[in-house]
Amino acid sequence: MMNIDELFNIRNKVCLITGGGRGIGLMIAKGFVSAGAKVYISSRNGDVCHQVAKELTEQGPGQCFAIAADLQKLEDIQHLVVELGKREHHLDVLINNSGANWAAPIADYPDAGFQKVVNLNLTRVFSLTQACLPLLRANPTLENPARIINIGSISGETVPKLEMYAYSASKAAVHHLTRHLAARLGSEGILVNAVAPGSFPTKMMAETLKREGDHILKTIPVGRFGQDEDLVGTCIYLTSRAGAYTTGAVIVVDGGALQSSRM
Repeated sequence: MMNIDELFNIRNKVCLITGGGRGIGLMIAKGFVSAGAKVYISSRNGDVCHQVAKELTEQGPGQCFAIAADLQKLEDIQHLVVELGKREHHLDVLINNSGANWAAPIADYPDAGFQKVVNLNLTRVFSLTQACLPLLRANPTLENPARIINIGSISGETVPKLEMYAYSASKAAVHHLTRHLAARLGSEGILVNAVAPGSFPTKMMAETLKREGDHILKTIPVGRFGQDEDLVGTCIYLTSRAGAYTTGAVIVVDGGALQSSRM
């Protein structure tokens, strides 16, 4: 008899969520701690990161710990993984969530801005994944593989109306990198998937929603913006036994907005 509770169980799984101090990363961290996972979050702002970890641990039943790191810097990635390795012998789940955006007219789009966005959104996703491989390889089984979730965007699946060239290009690349990593790492017991969110009320989206929220809402067939549970549920599926045969997928979580844009 199938046990549905165990099918979506992530209790005691060791998870690393980058950018876990705010936005989508915080949504996922809250959900995973609520589900009983042992969560590590990273953020450039150490004070915020440690305060969030303290609050989430108090809420329980899982635990949350903070490791401050600026993932733009390769040396901080190395520091993050070394510190994690001092505390844990393996890693069950890596969620590459940290990201940046930059919008500007094409004639004025700065090279520095483009490089910053691509470096954090794409290059450092690969860098951190690469650095975490020893921990990810340490404990997988056929029934319980290690998991990597890359947070992409529907802007990587369609051309956004805003002039955020580096963001959309980097997210499209993340989606393809996800497929490539899935093909390479599946035989080692590491599953790699991406989640492509639509419009969620995060700090990164705040100004856009303030200016164009009413218009954007009209483009979402289900008639609302995303909520924490929408992303958390998808990520729990991908990291539990329920998702143990899914790899190389890009799961769009957008209330139908992507399909609406193609009509």
